[in-house]
Amino acid sequence: MKTAMTIVMMLALTAGFGCLSPRGGGMSQDEGFKIAVPTLTTEVKQGELQTVTVSLHRGESFKRDVTLEVKPSKGISVDPDHVLVKAGDKPDVQLRISAAKDAALGEYRVYVKGTPGTGEPTSTEFNVKVVAP
Repeated sequence: MKTAMTIVMMLALTAGFGCLSPRGGGMSQDEGFKIAVPTLTTEVKQGELQTVTVSLHRGESFKRDVTLEVKPSKGISVDPDHVLVKAGDKPDVQLRISAAKDAALGEYRVYVKGTPGTGEPTSTEFNVKVVAP
């Protein structure tokens, strides 16, 4: 019973805070950053557009620009596909995900890679499901 409750609590925390990438940037937590993406599958209807938020979680001492590269699986589109998040910018980036009217129904992945001006890059991914209108 305790194990089941622990699993449920961990899932709830993950859903509430989003899925975080491994740390990039510096070695310590204060000098690094993580990328937060949606934890739940994002649904996009054929021929429509959906907006999602990707965020940088910066350590207290991390004051560098980060370039985000966004690469969707073949079959869906993401705009923008490159974003420079400056050190002083807000950490949230709005991505527009679209599926053509004739896009195949099913699951797709969107890969997000963050590369700082100096330091180690990090990456993560999230799922998109194309559904009928």
